[in-house]
Parts: sequence; structure tokens; C-alpha cells
Amino acid sequence: MKSNPPSPAASYALADLCVLADLPPRTVRYYVQIGIVDRPEGETRAARYGARHLEQLLLIRKWTAAGVSLERIRELLQGQEAPVPARPRMAGSVEVRSHLTVADGVEVVIEPGRAGLSPEQVRGFIQGVMAAFAAACAPLPRRRPRRRRSEEELTTQERAIP
Repeated sequence: MKSNPPSPAASYALADLCVLADLPPRTVRYYVQIGIVDRPEGETRAARYGARHLEQLLLIRKWTAAGVSLERIRELLQGQEAPVPARPRMAGSVEVRSHLTVADGVEVVIEPGRAGLSPEQVRGFIQGVMAAFAAACAPLPRRRPRRRRSEEELTTQERAIP
């Protein structure tokens, strides 16, 4: 049986909203009280919640499960940029890393999965690092030593300076 997404004009009682969001009524009321969920239409038992309330609650559940504080969730719901949560390292987890040895004593460790880089982007990054290192460590061009002028070439003013 296919589940249809709620229509934008959907209206829910608190109990129905709590079932959809998988949250207890007390938690939903608390979120409304502290202002991270919009106030419902109506008061007490006649209060109605819409699709916007459900969307807010589902985002709050997702972010709290990721360890985001309620204060930060308030900022996110007000339009600030969402963080990229670092995945916790669990015992037995597998990570792929690339170790780039640029020179003796200079190494770069890249975790493409955590950084969200494709293999092409990793190759481009490595080429860029190597080019930047080569440019930074390239020997400076040698300057030709200045030729010392003979006595005849010196002006009278230069001869007066001891």
C-alpha cells in the first residue's frame, strides 16, 4: 500500500500530528512554547496543525538525532545555513583515506567521504597541492652580479664619496 504525502491544506489535531511526527504531545507543546514550532490555529482541543508544523517537527527530530542543540535548531529554522554534521566514528567503522606525500616531512591526508569529494575532485586537489608546493619551493631565479665600474666610469660626484 502506497503512502501519499500530506496535502498542503492538511489539518491535524495534536494527537494525529504526534503520530505522524512520532513525538509525544508533551514534546510538541514544549516546542511550540519555546518557539521552534509555529503556534497552531485555534486554542486548546480545537487547535489545528498543518503541513508546515509537521515539516518543522520532522526537521527537529532529524537534527536532534544528529546531536544539534535546540538553540541551533531555532537558528536553522529561521533560515541560517544548515551544518554538515560530522559522523561519529564507531568501533569497527571503515574509512577510506588518501595519503599524499608531497615531500619528505610534508603529507596531506584526504578523507573523500567526509569531505564530500568525488574521485575527480580528489585528483584535481592533489594536482593543485603538488603544483602549489612546486611553485613555493622553486629556486628563485639567479640575479647576475653587478659589474664593478672602473675609475673612468665613475662620475665626479661618486668619486667624492669615501
